[in-house]
Amino acid sequence: MTTFGSQPKIVIVEDNLSLADIYKTRLELIGYQCLVANDGVQALALIERERPNLVLLDLMVPKIAGDQILANMRANEWGKDTKVYIISNLNEVDAPGGLRQMGIEGYAVKANLTNDDLDKLVDSILKPSSQTEAVELDATQPYDMNPPSVSQ
Repeated sequence: MTTFGSQPKIVIVEDNLSLADIYKTRLELIGYQCLVANDGVQALALIERERPNLVLLDLMVPKIAGDQILANMRANEWGKDTKVYIISNLNEVDAPGGLRQMGIEGYAVKANLTNDDLDKLVDSILKPSSQTEAVELDATQPYDMNPPSVSQ
């Protein structure tokens, strides 16, 4: 996982290069670090190497299908707890079975997803519900373990 104080990291698994670029640009504008994989082989290598906070996963990608990417992640220590949200052209009823049992955050159909929906969806997964805006911590100011005492 990413270290404390850094931008949350997202791996976008999408074979439509234009769409992947739109997702990446939108999410980077609101403060996320994004990496893109255009096929299943790239996706698994990238997810294992980067240990992202979230994977946005298309089901119909070349080389290794999205459901198999998810199954492979869940079978390995490096991917068993990674948050995954599926964004596909398939309606969920037409998708391979068992996706929800493998622990996904949710499922969206691309045609029904606006850019604002994508932003809100990612924020809802990666930001605590009580946090509405990005918080920057000033790491240059040390925390004083011995605050001055108050005189009575």
